[in-house]
Amino acid sequence: MKARTAKIFLLAIFSSLLLSVMPLSAQSRQNQGFPQNSAQGTTEQNGNITQPLIPNISVQVTEPQSGREVAFSVRLLLLLTVLTLAPSILILLTCFLRFSIVLDFIKRALSLQQVPPTAVLNGIAFFMTLFAMWPTFSDIYNKAYKPLSDGEIGIEEAYAEAESPLRLFMFSQMAEDDSYIVMFMDMANITLPEEPTLADIPTYVLIPSYILHELTVAFKIGVLLYIPFIIIDMVVASVLMAMGMMMLPPVQISMPFKLILFVLVDGWGLLTQQLFTSVLP
Repeated sequence: MKARTAKIFLLAIFSSLLLSVMPLSAQSRQNQGFPQNSAQGTTEQNGNITQPLIPNISVQVTEPQSGREVAFSVRLLLLLTVLTLAPSILILLTCFLRFSIVLDFIKRALSLQQVPPTAVLNGIAFFMTLFAMWPTFSDIYNKAYKPLSDGEIGIEEAYAEAESPLRLFMFSQMAEDDSYIVMFMDMANITLPEEPTLADIPTYVLIPSYILHELTVAFKIGVLLYIPFIIIDMVVASVLMAMGMMMLPPVQISMPFKLILFVLVDGWGLLTQQLFTSVLP
């Protein structure tokens, strides 16, 4: 009786172990390839999610229906062209070229490497140019831009009105020295009168003549600015050689003296005043 009870008890234990092992084996086959003791789960894609719609982009070229559309397209094209060439126009057709070169010369004459930065010098030259060229810019705005925006004149008339003040400014800067005008007129095979007027000089001759003239004037001013500072460098170098300090850079000793001299004589004020006087006598 006891033996039969023990067999029944062992059979029950074996059956329970078999039933507990079967789900684990099925789960292990299902989770094959996953790390041990990883959590079981399923992933399903949401059926409510739709694919993103990318719109079609097309470019159409159509014929204008009226002259107003043509004028607007041409005006937009000219505006984009002016915005693209604005830096070149600002640098070459104004006194910005002279101001920026002279300011860079004074920085090098003072033996300054990082102070003031180039961006600061260009900013100073820019606002000095606005101050000196304000009458010219006012004429362009009043005679060209405002009538064009009000619809009183056309594009060709606006261009002529905007060109006239700039031509007058460039020609006035070369009133005392017209050598570059004569040179470019000879290169273009154009006969120049003995007493040339502004109407006798084409724009494509006036612009390069003005650019070379501004470069020449700026370099002349730069040479004059260099002379007193070169004298200071020579004196300091002579003193250092007499004292036997030939290994000490003279620029390192002369720079404070040049800065002191420049500040005592109010160098920035004198330089600015003379620059404006050279442009607007």
